[in-house]
Amino acid sequence: MTIDVEDYFQVSAFAPHIPRENWNSMDCRVERNVDRILALLKERDVKATFFTLGWIAERYPQVVRAIVDGGHELASHGYAHLRASDQSAEEFRDDISRSKALLEDISGQQVLGYRAPSFSIGTRNLWALDTLRNAGYRYSSSIYPIQHDHYGMPDAPRFAFYPNGEDGLLEVPITTVRVMDRNFPAGGGGYFRFFPYALSRWFIDKVNRDDRQAGIFYFHPWEIDPGQPRQHGVGFKTRFRHYVNLDRMETRLRALTRDFQWDRMDNIFLHKS
Repeated sequence: MTIDVEDYFQVSAFAPHIPRENWNSMDCRVERNVDRILALLKERDVKATFFTLGWIAERYPQVVRAIVDGGHELASHGYAHLRASDQSAEEFRDDISRSKALLEDISGQQVLGYRAPSFSIGTRNLWALDTLRNAGYRYSSSIYPIQHDHYGMPDAPRFAFYPNGEDGLLEVPITTVRVMDRNFPAGGGGYFRFFPYALSRWFIDKVNRDDRQAGIFYFHPWEIDPGQPRQHGVGFKTRFRHYVNLDRMETRLRALTRDFQWDRMDNIFLHKS
């Protein structure tokens, strides 16, 4: 179970409409939403991995401490929610190193995992995986083996693998199911809100049963917040993807934590590496 800790105004699809220089003046709702998520996970006795933005941690260090105090894994989502594919090697190294140092300083714990914003590591920037390893990370969850208009590496392995050999970084992709020679998303995000819950449950159960693999699920704190401010001037596709079924998300998460067993990424994968 993984959570990408960012606020509603930081999603990549809103970048053309909400300038970064406006972030500090936005109504930030991440703290209350993370508190709700932590309460839900505690109620269900679930431990999770929180891929947390350095920008959020710097302004809300209490959020980081609450995550760690709850027994969850703290991991990095980079500092400024910049796509890895939009950064130079030097910019990427600085971003991931800054976020790692900041999260470790606040939490007092080593940060081993990283997830690129918008799953922005793929065929054209696989060099980023070596950069992560050199910065002290042990695993990444940044490659999504699907075809998507904004990201994706559909030919990548569907389950945990070492792109650069076993001495390199472990990559743990978001879960997909294989149907008719095509990978379909099965691990959360807007798909989880759009598909009927029964279909998402069937997808994950199929991966557990047929592939005998752990399912990797992700969501964002803003996805349980139907009361978030609406952004005007965005296109229909972006508006639909962001807002569809926000009011049903928490109920579905409760069902998900009832129907499957969940744990932290490091507990499941790092003891094998």
